[in-house]
Amino acid sequence: MTPVSTTASDASPDTGSLGRTSAIFAALGIMVVAANLRPAVVAVGPLIDDIKLSEGFSSAAAGLLTTLPVLFFGLVAPIAPRVAARFGIERTVFGAMTLLCIAIVARMIPNLFALFIGSALAGVAIGICNVVLPALIKRDFSHRSGLMTGLYSMTLSGGAALAAGLTVPIYTAAGESWRMALGSWALLAVLGLLLWIPQLSRIHRISTTPLPASLWRNKIAWSITVFMASQSLIFYTFSAWLPEYLMDRGTSKAAAGGVLALAQTVALLMSLVAPIVAARFRDQRAVTLAFCGICTIGFVGLVTTDVLTVLWVLLIAVGPGACISLVLLFMVLRSSSTAQTSQVSGMAQSIGYCLAALGPLAIGALHDITGSWTLSMGVLGLAVIPLTVSTLVAAKDSKMT
Repeated sequence: MTPVSTTASDASPDTGSLGRTSAIFAALGIMVVAANLRPAVVAVGPLIDDIKLSEGFSSAAAGLLTTLPVLFFGLVAPIAPRVAARFGIERTVFGAMTLLCIAIVARMIPNLFALFIGSALAGVAIGICNVVLPALIKRDFSHRSGLMTGLYSMTLSGGAALAAGLTVPIYTAAGESWRMALGSWALLAVLGLLLWIPQLSRIHRISTTPLPASLWRNKIAWSITVFMASQSLIFYTFSAWLPEYLMDRGTSKAAAGGVLALAQTVALLMSLVAPIVAARFRDQRAVTLAFCGICTIGFVGLVTTDVLTVLWVLLIAVGPGACISLVLLFMVLRSSSTAQTSQVSGMAQSIGYCLAALGPLAIGALHDITGSWTLSMGVLGLAVIPLTVSTLVAAKDSKMT
């Protein structure tokens, strides 16, 4: 599939200038939908040990439950703009949220096919929203795009923190049923669906154009793509396997979920702070390298010592937490036009997520082979290398041509 660029247009001439009430409802709808774009994936991590025992899975097979959604994030990225071009962004988001509700409920069915197809469909739904929501933000909140982008990124991380912190208590309250715990997140999706209904009175359409050949040869575009892939790989793989890593070292399920929730909270704060700090500089390499360095220290501490585990986990979380916002910033700052911003976003998401999807599966398979979570986490830490190297170009004060 060829990634496409996206540009929002509207059926009515007065769009882009919402009234105060409409803007509040639109912002609320966007944020609640954004809160749904991580729990279906992150909630698997605290329960993965129970899923393995219940279904007789290997670590690699269990990792597939996290890999499938991330893979489909990338696979649907080129398709989402075409869907929005036909039906409009608002209706596309509504359809995606409906699909997400169905996907989450499907994982409650005591059937392996339903479990995996539900995970894949959740990835389709989330992947569509990943692509089209930023276009809507750019259209309706062009005068406050920085604020809304920051709120959007923060809410993404907030949804992940919520899932990490509440999944185990829900699991306990549901009689230790991991299917019920996973399915409970359909309630948040239903809330997002209901709050999105007022947006259906407006129709924005996305025009689509193929990525220009020059972008495939542009080192800045590729650096942004590698940066996107690396931070996504670290985030989703670490979120998937951290609870089992901690439980393997004697931590209780509830405590492991609590540490993951704390890490996601740190990621949330970093997603808000990082772009604010970085935007103060024309060249963001020093700031971004500092975040990469903190993440590296976390991985080194985690795999070489048996003390201060929570500290090392929180330092690791700084990396992907900061970098998800920074990659959005780079897409804007490094591009020469709005169209080019959309083009590099499509490229980075489609390729980046497909590459990142290898992480949970590969690390799970490595654990199956070696029996060592320490070695597996050490290998995951190597993803900081391409993250750091890509920073040298992606965060440099230059423009794509």
